[in-house]
Amino acid sequence: MSVYVYAITKDAHPLDLSDTEGVGDPPGELRVVRAGSLCAVVSECPDDLSMARRDLEAHHQVQERLWTEGPALPLSFGFVAADDDAVRGVLEERAQLFGQRLDELAGRAEFNVKGVLDEDTVVRAVLEENAQARELNRRTLEGGGAYDERLALGQLVAQEVQGRQDALAEEVLAGLRPLAQAEKVAPPSQQYFVSASFLVTDDRSEEFGRAGQELAERYGEGVELRIRGPLPPYSFV
Repeated sequence: MSVYVYAITKDAHPLDLSDTEGVGDPPGELRVVRAGSLCAVVSECPDDLSMARRDLEAHHQVQERLWTEGPALPLSFGFVAADDDAVRGVLEERAQLFGQRLDELAGRAEFNVKGVLDEDTVVRAVLEENAQARELNRRTLEGGGAYDERLALGQLVAQEVQGRQDALAEEVLAGLRPLAQAEKVAPPSQQYFVSASFLVTDDRSEEFGRAGQELAERYGEGVELRIRGPLPPYSFV
């Protein structure tokens, strides 16, 4: 049977896996594969492995348990090797790289920041605060707006909404960047006006959390800032 791999650690890690179960139904029993100074936490891989909530939660619970006790490189969901020997081969081949990355991530955590903007709320704000948009909207509502005016209204509102999203995103990033060692920012999407991961040292973790909460409380109706962390450094492995 193939082997499911959760994370890589150094052999000095406590590797306390008690009360923690692996993926599968019934849950796979966790064990450690060793190679030199490195270890990989693995279990037997179930034949029916899927993106089901049960397996995703088990995957992350194992990684979070390891991370709370020492540096660990969390692997992406679904990392499978042929057998224990294949795992040892990877650990031996990339020992220097894995060891260096574990040292670099020691004492650091990840924070995820996502911003959600309610489009109806921001459109209402644009129509209230932008005189040109307000006038074009009045004409449209009264049935007197020409096609060109309706088109101009749509374009103007879209530009204003995008501008506000961009400004909010930059404000959030500017407020949190000074507290982080590294960042990974995803392009804005229809769902999130900002989506970023930050690598934060343990001694600044509490400060980062406070700064994120203060930003979240600063914004009014229609703007939601979601902050998760501290987490294992998933995005920086």
